[in-house]
Amino acid sequence: MKALLLTAPSKLEYVDFPEPMPGDDDVVVQVRACGICGSDIHGWDGSTGRRHPPLIMGHEASGEIVATGPHVTQWRAGDRVTFDSTIYCGKCYFCQNGHVNLCTDRRVVGVSPVEYKQHGAFAERLAVPARILYKLPDSLPFAQAAMVEPVSIAVHAVQRTKIAPGSTAVVIGSGMIGLLVIQVLRWAGASQVVAVDLADNRLELARRLGATHTVNSGRADVAAEVAQITGGLGADTAFEVVGFTPTLNLAINVLKRGGTCVLVGNLSPKTQDFPLQAVVTKELTLLGSCSSAGEYPLCLKLIAEGSVDVKPMIETVVPLADGAGWFEKLSTKDGGKYMKVILDPTV
Repeated sequence: MKALLLTAPSKLEYVDFPEPMPGDDDVVVQVRACGICGSDIHGWDGSTGRRHPPLIMGHEASGEIVATGPHVTQWRAGDRVTFDSTIYCGKCYFCQNGHVNLCTDRRVVGVSPVEYKQHGAFAERLAVPARILYKLPDSLPFAQAAMVEPVSIAVHAVQRTKIAPGSTAVVIGSGMIGLLVIQVLRWAGASQVVAVDLADNRLELARRLGATHTVNSGRADVAAEVAQITGGLGADTAFEVVGFTPTLNLAINVLKRGGTCVLVGNLSPKTQDFPLQAVVTKELTLLGSCSSAGEYPLCLKLIAEGSVDVKPMIETVVPLADGAGWFEKLSTKDGGKYMKVILDPTV
């Protein structure tokens, strides 16, 4: 089969690769769509240290089953599916208690840190455990279905805290995950959602997708704007989806006393500074949010019914063979102008 193989930092090659073979409890999926994630870009250039070559990356995917292992009975060839980006054991304390994202033997599709190597979906086919599969709604195109993984990140983050009707939430960062968080917040009942970013084009899209207010943090005092919107109180919740000290501090600063900050962004492996005294004296709650934990069925429903609209975020669908060129584009200074690029191995 053909695959897009990371052979060295910042080097992808379109190569022939051995066909995947299903284990007893696995299925082989013919990939029909796989999105390029921001984490793939940072893995491609070696900056995260979590994608050591040689590796087939890619974890935001959908396709159809072409083969099953001997112990698989609930799936058959031809089923249209997506799969969790997390391969969880299903047996440990965390899996047994519904926290599969915290599995003690957690592996991520398309990732190779020091501990393991798990080839991903930038290929014509891949084998995955049947336990991480989810059936696609009949009406959902493969390209939109490939967006379920980032949608699940947003849904999990929003469900880490209670969104009360009439509440105000601030989303720091209007990239892919931020735009999805905005939509999920409106679905969850937030009355006011404030989108914050440095790029006016992203803020414009944020308003189209449900933000009630937008603030360009390069030109305005965000905390002051949020105070004005909330009658001087501050926001009930803030979602930090960037992952740097300045944006973390901003998320904390916009909160009212007793507010909650959900930390989603995770770009930098370095320690971040934050205002401890403000967190203590305002009695704030800080919540981490890692991946997702079984929210895929809900996410597929939200996409299929249009509660979360992923179509405006799909920049283009291109052949897998063109993937290396798109990694180059997305890694440039202007790469941020593109939203989701999806690779299709079948064209």
